Amino acid sequence: MGIYPEPLAKLIDQFTKLPGIGQKSATRMALFVLRSNRGLAEDLARSLVEVKEKIHFCSVCFNLTDEDPCALCRNEQRANGTVCVVETPGDQMALEESGVYTGRYHILHGVLSPLDGIGPEDLKIHKLLGRLAREKIEEVILATNPTTGGETTASFISGLLSEKYPGVRISRIALGVPMGGDLKFMDSMTLQHALKSRVQMPK
Repeated sequence: MGIYPEPLAKLIDQFTKLPGIGQKSATRMALFVLRSNRGLAEDLARSLVEVKEKIHFCSVCFNLTDEDPCALCRNEQRANGTVCVVETPGDQMALEESGVYTGRYHILHGVLSPLDGIGPEDLKIHKLLGRLAREKIEEVILATNPTTGGETTASFISGLLSEKYPGVRISRIALGVPMGGDLKFMDSMTLQHALKSRVQMPK
């Protein structure tokens, strides 16, 4: 017999299935729920069910949404001819929170990884091509992460777009040394990107 009553043990077990949550953190969370008023538990349970029932992919950009198309795709002010391609909804949110980008997005939901059996057909790459055929897109910004998979995916999409849509401008987000970084602690790939993406200083 375990040290916790069965319902509490089950809740702890469910929390441990969440990414980054170990046994101790799960136990703390479960005990917090137990000590809190019933309303918190009911709201939490209702929110979990609503997420599964109401959240789906936008049929245009494949971001997470409860309406189709999503708010960004419905916003005509964002139809400025640019589409920023990212790997995940989390990447899209990070760029959106920066407040700098004002165009539209396209979420791939992963990167190319032949060793893991992930090819172009497993991502939303062909959906991106369909958008270029339908929408007045002048520039595609490739904002995949600076990883082996992200670089491979960006190169693949760039080649595909150059071949099928030679009139569309293709750009890659600048990659390199972060603000406050120290060169001696940077990996070789970061330094390579920093040198290749160098810009001329104003006179």
